[in-house]
Amino acid sequence: MHRRTFLTSLGIAAAATKLGACSPRVATATHAPTRRLKRVGIQLYTLRDDAQKSLEGTLAAIAAAGYKDVEMLHSMKNFGRPAGQLRETLDSLGLRAPSTHIGAEDFDNLDALFDEAHVLGHKYVVLASLPYEPGQSTPDDYRRWADRLNEAGRKARARDIWMAFHDEAYDFRTVNGEQLYDILADRTDPSVVRLQLDTGNAAIGGRDPVELMHKYGSRYYLFHIKDAPSIPAKNDVELGKGVVNFRQILAMTPDIDDKFLFVEQETYPGAPLDSAKRDYQYISTLEF
Repeated sequence: MHRRTFLTSLGIAAAATKLGACSPRVATATHAPTRRLKRVGIQLYTLRDDAQKSLEGTLAAIAAAGYKDVEMLHSMKNFGRPAGQLRETLDSLGLRAPSTHIGAEDFDNLDALFDEAHVLGHKYVVLASLPYEPGQSTPDDYRRWADRLNEAGRKARARDIWMAFHDEAYDFRTVNGEQLYDILADRTDPSVVRLQLDTGNAAIGGRDPVELMHKYGSRYYLFHIKDAPSIPAKNDVELGKGVVNFRQILAMTPDIDDKFLFVEQETYPGAPLDSAKRDYQYISTLEF
């Protein structure tokens, strides 16, 4: 995000004050400054095939493309790299890994998970999805997992880490008049559990992410910046080629400089890295 410097802001404010004394219309003609994101991250799942071939090479390509943050994949065992070795690679490339995605099985050994999170510098560990086949979960399943997230969240906060939940498209099914996502979001305790909004998954699942921002915006501390061709949809697309209103979502995000935003794309028209580069160009230059 490009901001006007403090001195420039003071100068503009002073000039507006002087002009306003002469012309009331000038004083009311103010508008919010144009902003851009300060940092852009990427969820490593975007380049999962490349990472399986060469994690170090893929991370180097991510850094060269302009990304500053990487969301890791503990759910994929970080592609076989020990935490200490992986941290050295990230540091050498000027990358940080503020969060990671975990699987349901990780809830059975949270202490080890948190130990590794500290080594890697994670501030968040994010449950990637519930352990059910799409269409097979029930409202009670979401209530149970909300309770498990709350319990894990209390343990995480004692270790100075946050638990979070990431939405999948099938979380937006309505069962017996209840939308599954709302059940979990409403039942989790905001003091120990935060939410990660996957904009594309919401759109694919049939829910406008702008509407989710209106309802849960203060609870979203992490984002997957993903586009979709329609609401609902069957797949995602490169950023800016779908219908997700990123300009509005970014403008609605409170304290956006303190949040973590990760580009994610799961299907591609060509090479995944080429899409990742175009995604970065789009979102890093978007003014909001």
